[in-house]
Amino acid sequence: MNTMDAFEKDIHLQVDFLKSFQKQKPISKTLQKNIIFSGSGDSMVSSMLAESFSNGLVKAMDPLDLYKNRSLVKSKHVYFVSISGNTITNVKVAKITKKSTAITSKSDGQLAKVSNDVILLDSPDNGVFTAGSISFLESALCCISLVAPIRISHPARLYSKAKSDSKRVQISKKIYILGNLLTFPLAMYCAAKFYEVLGYDAHYCRIEQFSHMELFSAKSGDTVIIFEEKNLHNVQLTKNLKKIGINVVHLSMPSDKISQVLYCTFFSQFIALNEAKRKRKKDCYFVTAKKIRNVSNDMIY
Repeated sequence: MNTMDAFEKDIHLQVDFLKSFQKQKPISKTLQKNIIFSGSGDSMVSSMLAESFSNGLVKAMDPLDLYKNRSLVKSKHVYFVSISGNTITNVKVAKITKKSTAITSKSDGQLAKVSNDVILLDSPDNGVFTAGSISFLESALCCISLVAPIRISHPARLYSKAKSDSKRVQISKKIYILGNLLTFPLAMYCAAKFYEVLGYDAHYCRIEQFSHMELFSAKSGDTVIIFEEKNLHNVQLTKNLKKIGINVVHLSMPSDKISQVLYCTFFSQFIALNEAKRKRKKDCYFVTAKKIRNVSNDMIY
């Protein structure tokens, strides 16, 4: 099985998986004030979602920042998110924390071995190394459920809507994905799928900051995707961008927060998959870009 087919099959596993997903018991608000979530790549997105859903009580921090500023973790309980369980910076930081919990799919990984506790992720996959989809969804929901009560409603409906909406979208090779407090991490995840699957030039931005900074690098024909319900501010932004020739994709978002997480996750996966199919790609970009992947692996592991 090639890696693009594996990516698609993993995406399709998600709705059935959600029927059996076991959420965590939320941590008390008092304890949340002393907690940091940390991870890299998709796992950083999961950590940032925990911060958003806690209304800022827990913090999401980069593991290298923690390692270089060790005083930050000496009195904290750090939840390390790592699917592989072997990212070296997480392991180094776990050794110096007051208390650490690994959120990982590898009970025998290095991170699990040096952490005080382990929350084991067990989502299914097709056994092929490919871009993260179902593993990300599980880690994201696990992190969110640790800080807030969650209820998953109508996942099949959200999945179908995201799939249908993604088919109507045309994108350029330069893309900006905009989000707010809740959806900014998902904008980051969407950009990651463009990187991993296609090697495209994608940028994730907060909606307000985009008008101050990234907008000045945009040109006519570029694509802006907005992960936020329509309001006066972003409707005006859409009008202004269209006037200068920028292609704007303003999605019809569900109102429920968890539904937004599911919808944006599914949409991010499908829009990258659809573009790959249109380009007739058989493998994800990060798999074929061997020299770049070797640099990545050398730094991560």
